[in-house]
Amino acid sequence: MKLSEDEGNDFTAIRKERALTTGIDLGRHRPKRYDAVVIGGGHNGLVAAAYLAKAGRSVCVLERRHIVGGAAVTEEIVPGFKFSRASYVLGLLRPKVYEDLELKRHGLKVYPRDPSSYTPLHEKEWPASGGRSLILGQHEEENFRQIAQFSEKDAKALPQLESILNKCAEAIAPLLDNVAPDIRSLYSSGILNRIKHLPNYMPLIKTASILGKDIPQLYELMTAPASKILDRWLESEPLKATLATDSVIGAMISPNTPGSGYVLLHHVMAQVAGIRGAWGYPEGGMGGVTQAMARAAEEAGVDIFTNQPVKSVILGDNKEVVGVETEDGMKINAKTVLSNATAYVTFLKLLPEGSLPKEFEATIKGIDYTSPVCKLNVALKSLPNFKANPSTNKNNVMPHHRCTIHLNCERTELLEEAYLQAKAGLIPDNPMIEMTLPSSCDPTLAPPGCHVALFFTQYVPYNRADGRPWDKETKEEYANKIFNVVEEYAPGFKDSIVGYEVLPPPELERIFGLTGGNIFHGSMSLDQLFLSRPSPAQPGPFTPIPGLFLCGSGAHPGGGVMGAPGRLAALSALQ
Repeated sequence: MKLSEDEGNDFTAIRKERALTTGIDLGRHRPKRYDAVVIGGGHNGLVAAAYLAKAGRSVCVLERRHIVGGAAVTEEIVPGFKFSRASYVLGLLRPKVYEDLELKRHGLKVYPRDPSSYTPLHEKEWPASGGRSLILGQHEEENFRQIAQFSEKDAKALPQLESILNKCAEAIAPLLDNVAPDIRSLYSSGILNRIKHLPNYMPLIKTASILGKDIPQLYELMTAPASKILDRWLESEPLKATLATDSVIGAMISPNTPGSGYVLLHHVMAQVAGIRGAWGYPEGGMGGVTQAMARAAEEAGVDIFTNQPVKSVILGDNKEVVGVETEDGMKINAKTVLSNATAYVTFLKLLPEGSLPKEFEATIKGIDYTSPVCKLNVALKSLPNFKANPSTNKNNVMPHHRCTIHLNCERTELLEEAYLQAKAGLIPDNPMIEMTLPSSCDPTLAPPGCHVALFFTQYVPYNRADGRPWDKETKEEYANKIFNVVEEYAPGFKDSIVGYEVLPPPELERIFGLTGGNIFHGSMSLDQLFLSRPSPAQPGPFTPIPGLFLCGSGAHPGGGVMGAPGRLAALSALQ
C-alpha cells in the first residue's frame, strides 16, 4: 500500500484526524496585537516562543500546517502506525533548552539506544576471518571486540580518535549556546560601543582555552575531508564507511569533500540521559519532543494557531517590523517577529521587494539548499531478520534492531560513487541507507507484533537527469530499489511491508517548507556556518530589518533538533 499526501488521497483526512496536534483556530480567536509573533511552529519556533513568554511577553505562533512540530513531528501515515515523519532520532537538543523548558515535566521521555550502530555486511563481502557485521555502542570492551574482527589496530585507534573528537565537541559547545559575534561591531565608531560588544567574543575565547595546543585539530576537522582524517587513523572497512556516513548525513557532499570532517563531530556531540555520544528515540516519535515544547510554551502563555500560513511581514515607514498578515487576510500587530522559516522564504518571500540591503539580499540568494535526502516511512508486520545476525524468533527484538542500521556501507567508496551519480542527476546504483526501527524500543508506535521502519536515504537528485518528475511512479521505483537492497540483507522484508510513503527532496520542500528539501535550512558547510549563517553580511539571529529575527536552523548554529537557534533568537529579541 503506497501512500502520499496528494489532494484526494483518502488517507490525507485520516492522517490529519489522527495527527498529534496542538493549536487553536485563529478564526475564533482574533487578537489585534502581540509583543511578538513567531512564524512557524517547528521546534525552534516553539522554543523561541516559550522563552519570550516566560520573560513576560505576549506571544503567538502561526503554523501553516494542521500540526505543530515542523520536521520534528509524529503522524499516523498508515492507520495504527505512528511515524517520525522527517527527523527521526534525538541527541543534539541543547541541555539548556531541555532544562529551561522543563521538557521532562511536560512529558518528554527518551529511550537511549545501546548499541547505537549496526553495519551488516552483504554475503559477498563476508571476509574469511568470519566478521559478518559491525556493532558499536557505549561499551569500550565490546567495541574493541567488534572492530578487532576487521583490524586490531583500529580497535586500539578508535578510542584515541574519539578522544580528539570529544575534546573538539566540548570546545565548540560555548559557540553553540551563544550568538555568533558581528565582526563589524569591532570597527564601529566609538570606543564605548566596541567595549559593549566585547562579551560577544567570550565564547570564542573559551573555545580556544579548552582546545589549547589542540586548536589545529579543530581547524583540520573544520576544513579537511572526512576521508583524510579517517584514513590517517583507521585502516579497515566497514568501520571507516560507518563513521563516514556521519560526515555526510543530510548533505550533498561525499567523505572526500573538504569540510566534511566537521560533521564527524556529530558522532560524539550527541547526548541523551547524560551519556555523551548517545542518541535516543523519543516516546511517541519526534512529535513527543515538539508536543512537550508546545505544552511548555502554552503553559507560559503562548497562543498557538495551526492552519495559518503567513503571507507577509508588514513593515513601517522606516522599514521596521510592525506586524504580519496571514494568507486569509488577518493582520496581527507586533513590533517583534521571529521567523522559523528558511532564510530564503523569510527574506525573499515574506518581505516587501526592495526592503533589504542589496549585499545582504545577494548573499541570501546564494545560499546552497541542495538536498540529497529521500525519507521513506514504512509500516511492517514483523521485524527484519538479518542474515549477518539471524534470530530464531521473528518477534524477538535483538540489540542490533535498536541501532541505526547502515546498509550499502561495506566500503567508503560506495558513498563516493552514490554521490557522484546523484550529482549527475542519476539515482545511485547503491544508495546510502540508514534504517531505524524505533518501535524496537517504543511500543506506542505500532500495533502489537508490528513495527515502524524509518529510512533516511541518499543520494538522490532534486531534478532527475531523465527529466521525469518525482511522481507516484518514480517514487515507487525508488522505494522498490531500497526494499530490494534490504531484502538482500534480510530475506522476507518485502513480505512484511504493510504500507509506506516516499519523501524525495521536492516532497520535503512542499510538506515541511524546507527550501530545496534541505533538512538543515541550508548547507552546513564552513562558508555557511557561524559568522556566515545565514549571511556574511549579517549573522543570525539578527537581520537588517529592525524587529525581525531569524529563529530557525538557517541561523547560527544551524540544523538538527537542537533548539539553540530558537533560544538565541528569543534572548536576542529580549535584549
